[in-house]
Amino acid sequence: MLAAVCMALASCSPANHEGTGSKLVYGLTLAPSGLDPHIDVSSELGIPLNSVYDTLVFRSHSGEYVPMLAETWSISDDGLRYEFRLRQGIRFHDGTPFDATAVKRTLDRIADPESGSRRAVTLLGPYVSSSVRDEHTLVVELSQPFAPLLDSFSQVYLAPASPAALDKWGAEYQFHQVGTGPFKLSEYLPKDHVTLVRYDEYVRIPGTYERDVLPEVTEVEFRFLVEPAVRLPALESGDADVVGEIPPQDASRIEQDDEIELVPVAIPGLPLVGFLNTQAAPTDDIRVRQALLLATDRAQIVQTVFGGYSPVATGALSRNHADYAPTAGHSAPSADIAGAAALLDEAGWRLGNNGMRSREGTPLRLRAYVMGWGMVPEVGQLLQAQWKGLGVELQMEEVTFAAALAAVAANEHNLIFWSEPGTDADLLTSFFHSGRLGQRNWSRAASPDLDAALDAAREASDRGARRELYARAQHLIMDQALIIPIRDYVNLNGVRACVGELAFDSRGWFPNLNDLDLTSSCR
Repeated sequence: MLAAVCMALASCSPANHEGTGSKLVYGLTLAPSGLDPHIDVSSELGIPLNSVYDTLVFRSHSGEYVPMLAETWSISDDGLRYEFRLRQGIRFHDGTPFDATAVKRTLDRIADPESGSRRAVTLLGPYVSSSVRDEHTLVVELSQPFAPLLDSFSQVYLAPASPAALDKWGAEYQFHQVGTGPFKLSEYLPKDHVTLVRYDEYVRIPGTYERDVLPEVTEVEFRFLVEPAVRLPALESGDADVVGEIPPQDASRIEQDDEIELVPVAIPGLPLVGFLNTQAAPTDDIRVRQALLLATDRAQIVQTVFGGYSPVATGALSRNHADYAPTAGHSAPSADIAGAAALLDEAGWRLGNNGMRSREGTPLRLRAYVMGWGMVPEVGQLLQAQWKGLGVELQMEEVTFAAALAAVAANEHNLIFWSEPGTDADLLTSFFHSGRLGQRNWSRAASPDLDAALDAAREASDRGARRELYARAQHLIMDQALIIPIRDYVNLNGVRACVGELAFDSRGWFPNLNDLDLTSSCR
């Protein structure tokens, strides 16, 4: 028996025009290796693409899942079958009708191993297949219950694409993407820019975007401003109107500028953390991992590197995450050098006359791979100095994302940094479940207790039960010293005065271009 869990909202109609239109330039801080949401993994790609696609389900700022392209849905009592009743009268940007066949085509593409999907396929969980019941009804079958599925269907990575465009462009689809959102992809030039133009036939769905008229912006050019030093000058000169990830040292300058507003946005999910490899010496010894955790002065890092704009992270989920659980005994922001030294002494790492530690002639040396985004190199440099005071040598190499993945696959790392936006705590499964060894389980954790908590939380339909299970998982992660939490992620956005209001989605990372207001023409 199917139990209905959601009812349709009011009928939709094409949005009205407002204003004369304007071009906006938006600075991106990372050039992704690919822009296909079904195939590629970068969070950065969602910044433009969140406005190219609509999703089956919309996640509101209150955390509720409300209808978008799916106007109703129901879940079987055993949690293995989801039935989506799709909205009628919607067309893709190329005129192709939106229907159940189109959604199935997208899901088949993601699930096909030949596609090489790296992120979207993980969001499908224990997906088995989808089938078309009728033109506007899609049935999704799972091999086991998967509570995060609605959250997955609210993300751009599972957004339906035009089957005609997929068939026409194949492997080149990333350059010719076609969705149903308020903006169309006009051009993608890798490492240079992405251009969107307003889709004037957009059908706004009540209960999703705030504006019931077309956005004032007619064109948005996303430029890749990879070097932190060029971001503020781009704003000050007017070359860019919005830029994310403003370096903290520039933020105070913005606060003194009447033409630019600083808009900090807290991002729920996995904070910036350092993953400690449990299967490579010397971090295979829990005493060493615990010592490094104690020796890290996170308050100093947050103040020195991030200018105090970010909260100190205390665990595997940010404090603004709905499933955050305080991890007692691991939340001290300052260092405990005496406690760290005692653990290293116990593990046999003795302090030499040169101020560094060794054991049986082997120096206590760690290898870290850092990527050049999010102030991570600066974090690594400060950690080098902090740990050197304990007698620990940290060797650090700045590499590309691909090179970091290769080093992790070869088990050459002791430490690697990452953060991940996400509103469902199932993201912990991606990073800490033993079934993800060889993927994103960068600490190489293999804990039956942790696996059990994550598996049970995935299948639990009761919200309270899921919270308790994820609380247990967070405690286990910290008890085993799998990570060194650094800071809860806060994205510092610089916004020029021509932009009246910059609205973000419930995840805090993707702008809602449909809701963007202008006080004057930016161009």
